[in-house]
Amino acid sequence: MQEARLPSDTPPGPAPEVTGRVGWRRFAVLTVPALAVTAGLGIALSQGALAASFAVSGQQFKVSAESLTGQGFAQYGGIDVNAREELIPVAVTAIKQAELRSLCQSVVTTLPVIGDISLNLTAGRGTPVEATDLFVDATQLGGDAVFTNIEIGRDASTLDKGPDGSQGMQDLFGQQADTVRIAKLRQTAWATNAGTFKLSGLNMTVAKGKKECF
Repeated sequence: MQEARLPSDTPPGPAPEVTGRVGWRRFAVLTVPALAVTAGLGIALSQGALAASFAVSGQQFKVSAESLTGQGFAQYGGIDVNAREELIPVAVTAIKQAELRSLCQSVVTTLPVIGDISLNLTAGRGTPVEATDLFVDATQLGGDAVFTNIEIGRDASTLDKGPDGSQGMQDLFGQQADTVRIAKLRQTAWATNAGTFKLSGLNMTVAKGKKECF
């Protein structure tokens, strides 16, 4: 992704947009070296310097959507903790207000004798899913994205466009934008938090076998 720039002799115009395929793997390459110092992060967690609202499960889940539109976007590196107090590096995506169309969420559990069991949740095929103060702790995210007024490489502790509390550790990589639009959203995550989460047309199914959103 490249930041859009206006030539010096061009009069001011509408807010620039940045568009293109999301380079989330590049983001991870920039973030992981800072997250690799797990011993120091463990000390920070034990001293309360990092927030750990709950222990994440030992399973990741997949989420897809036809589109996501958001106001107030921020992203930075973070750490989740499981019940065994193991540290899990993640990329935290935070959005003040979000709408998702044709949302799908899936998780696969493998049980002895029975084998794979899939839980699938769908919503927003008519009226879009609505969320406020949305936080997603992901290890993979992809899609076709458009940002407005994006700031890439900002210190994660100084981010101010996302929801309250959407800041990372000082000296870590962060990025933010006024708005974000992602088509063909695909992500793998450990946890999702939201102030409100309104799922129109909610449907949940449990089936034998491996049946994921993507």
